[in-house]
Amino acid sequence: MGAGHSHHGHDHGHGHSHAPADFGRAFAIGIALNTIYIVVEAGYGFAIGSMSLLADAGHNLSDVLGLIIAWAGATLAKRPPSKRYTFGFRGSSILAALFNAVLLLIAVGLIALEAIQRIVYPAPVAGGTIMIVAAIGIVINGATAMLFARGRKGDINIRGAYLHMAADAAVSAGVVIAGGLILWTGANWIDPATSLVIGLVILLSTWGLLKDAVKMSLAAVPEHIDTDEVRATLEAMDGIAQVHHLHIWNMSTTETALTAHIVMPAGHPGDAFLAEVQARLADRFHIGHSTIQIERGDTPGDCDGC
Repeated sequence: MGAGHSHHGHDHGHGHSHAPADFGRAFAIGIALNTIYIVVEAGYGFAIGSMSLLADAGHNLSDVLGLIIAWAGATLAKRPPSKRYTFGFRGSSILAALFNAVLLLIAVGLIALEAIQRIVYPAPVAGGTIMIVAAIGIVINGATAMLFARGRKGDINIRGAYLHMAADAAVSAGVVIAGGLILWTGANWIDPATSLVIGLVILLSTWGLLKDAVKMSLAAVPEHIDTDEVRATLEAMDGIAQVHHLHIWNMSTTETALTAHIVMPAGHPGDAFLAEVQARLADRFHIGHSTIQIERGDTPGDCDGC
């Protein structure tokens, strides 16, 4: 029997990402800009009694919290392994993405509750002020989203930050339109109705993030990897008679791991063969952390859950 282990390469979801490795500066800028904007937007929202501005400010607050969580997750994921945490804190980026999704769903519920109350009891609002404040939000949120655009395809945690800010830019555009309609028609119910639409936009943009984060938390096989194809690729290699106890999961939002038992009746072929197996897994499936156990197949093993 023998074992092979490698840290060859890194997984980047559906392909290799060329995004910067460190988004610390993007997080810092995004948090600073949006914190300032929240104070301005909430202040005007309270001053003129605009539910849509307050809803957007509440959403922006959840975004700042989300950016802080995502930044913390990305930072913790870089910490080296320890005796207690032998994989380091790679999984913290998955927890950050999951918490971000839950945070957004809570924000949607609060926005919807307040909006329904305001539809039942409408109040006059200043459409012009709504338009000006929301227009500022388009610029700030759009610029912040662009800071994370390059990393959104390779890291679900960065994607969460990007979706937060991109959704906010779209929401701010909707608020500008709502302000114009209020000025044009004088219908104050448009303000809380817009906040309901804001909630729907957030919900739709969050659902995919939530599903992916839950799957990663449950150590599901990544969507872009076919387990049968991985098994067939290994079994097609010279000397391998069977593959069992095959497990593939996300170690973090950017790294995929694999463990497998491979049956080789001729015995251990040497380290060069293991390196070839690991390189093939990395190149074809972007599995960057593979651990292989070699067996001769002399003793039938329990293959439950293989």
